[in-house]
Amino acid sequence: MTIQKIHIDHFMIPLPKILTDAKHGEMRDFGLVTARVLDAEGHEGLGYTYTVNAGSGAAAALARELSGLLVGEDADCIEALWQKMWWQMHFVGRGGLASFAIAAIDTALWDMKARKAGLPLWKLLGGHDPKVPAYAGGIDLYLPLNELLDQTRENLESGLRAIKMKVGREDVSEDVKRVAAMRELLGSDTPLMVDANMGWSVDKAIIAARRFAELDVTWLEEPTDPDDFDGYARIQAEGGVPIAAGENLHSLPEFRQLIGRGSATFIEPDVATCGGITPWMKVARLAEAANLRVTSHGVHDLHLHLLAAIPNASFLEIHGFGLERFIRKPLIVNEGLAVAGEDLGHGIELDFKMLSTYRLDH
Repeated sequence: MTIQKIHIDHFMIPLPKILTDAKHGEMRDFGLVTARVLDAEGHEGLGYTYTVNAGSGAAAALARELSGLLVGEDADCIEALWQKMWWQMHFVGRGGLASFAIAAIDTALWDMKARKAGLPLWKLLGGHDPKVPAYAGGIDLYLPLNELLDQTRENLESGLRAIKMKVGREDVSEDVKRVAAMRELLGSDTPLMVDANMGWSVDKAIIAARRFAELDVTWLEEPTDPDDFDGYARIQAEGGVPIAAGENLHSLPEFRQLIGRGSATFIEPDVATCGGITPWMKVARLAEAANLRVTSHGVHDLHLHLLAAIPNASFLEIHGFGLERFIRKPLIVNEGLAVAGEDLGHGIELDFKMLSTYRLDH
């Protein structure tokens, strides 16, 4: 059925608390761009993307520009529609904010397709296992140690059974002390990940990785510039800790480089920033072909369905942006597992009445 309308909204939402990491400094709010696709029979699908610190207005403008291309097209031909959007933006995009904008619309198209098929999204996409291990993705580099540990106790009490913390301080020994304290709190059986948010040189990351290896970390995430694929391969080979990477990659060719050069063990595409579900699933298949596992970054309500669809899923990141305040049925984690349900599509209903307070386009 043909696309009748695509409605784009743009919101700027204060974070529940200030978040900090090694490169982005203090984060006080996030931009949310939503896309609602309607076809001629009245079916609807919802998609969204987000930005931090900058760029949400540009992403919203690009999404509006792209939406005009698709009116009158067949909503079921999602691959063709994705290619049309990609090549429309190719000369000025090839990733970046163009991928953010495409992601919002592409996700809405998949949501609508699943709803029309009478299926939850995770089953439409393949349907492997609805139960996905989840971890708390702390954004907490400059939290005092006692507050970091208190936050972790709260996460464990909420049902999470794996923890990620930020590293990337100027003095690696400070990070090591904090990771050691976290390992002591968690004991030996709870997975612990660390995330440097691109904060180090390759050589410094290797030094840090060797220290973290002694503390049995599950992975070291984004230790250096995300475009330095050879550097990532060095860190993984010489540091003795598996690398997780991909949240700052925004196109399929970038992920082909990451995987092909042996730069990471845990591949981390973000559906809201890599161009949507269409390329996300291709990244997952590339990783599967290389015998690698896939994790996620952000927008955990969407990622639950994608990880539940594939055989090489690892962990679902539960992110601290607070979007659950505006979701009618937010995701629940019990005994370390998030479970994809049977609601049609991705099942996410945003409360646009609540969001209207933060709308930037009136």
